[in-house]
Amino acid sequence: MASPAPTIDTPTARAARLDSESQVWIERLSPQSPQRDAAIAALHAHLLKAARYEVGRRRPSFPHLRGGDYDDLAQQSADDALLAVLSKLDDFRGDSRFTTWAYKFALFEAGAKIRRRAWQGREVQMEPEGWSLLAHRGATPQEDVETAELLAALQDAVTTELTPHQREVLVAVTLNDVPIDVLAERLNTTRGALYKTIHDARQKLRRALAARGLGAADTDDVS
Repeated sequence: MASPAPTIDTPTARAARLDSESQVWIERLSPQSPQRDAAIAALHAHLLKAARYEVGRRRPSFPHLRGGDYDDLAQQSADDALLAVLSKLDDFRGDSRFTTWAYKFALFEAGAKIRRRAWQGREVQMEPEGWSLLAHRGATPQEDVETAELLAALQDAVTTELTPHQREVLVAVTLNDVPIDVLAERLNTTRGALYKTIHDARQKLRRALAARGLGAADTDDVS
């Protein structure tokens, strides 16, 4: 039996899937629309509302930021989210309402920007400052011994099995709590590249600990 022909997602096919409100947004935002400028202004207002909500939600975690910083962050987030939405209109498939889809861009931008602003002027620690924090005491002396053995093996594996770049990234993110987007900015790379580096480093550590009879599950301490 022949395989069915692949479905081609044409503008007509996409329009048939969209709810009426989303379809109106797409039509008004199209470059040919005489209502595009008004639609862009309305979309920016929606994105600014979402960005202000996200900045406000995160505000208690960053009390050292000044009041004016929050509105500035929301405005920047809405501006960047607007550019991202307009550049990705063709990617909208109608799996959710258009406004819900667009809001996610504003939430992402706001979260990333408030983390970056909070880390401005702060040194990004690359050394394993946090090893001692992992060495919590167990319920029994036996558990203390097992924890000490695991941490010693883990430290050795981090030193001997990982490349300098893998070690630097893993330590910064998992032990010293450097936000991934802050680290990407400092190292002039992307979030995706850093996630790949962390994944590869953890795979190496799992193999190294398994070879010592400690088991892959024990690497949860560096997640």
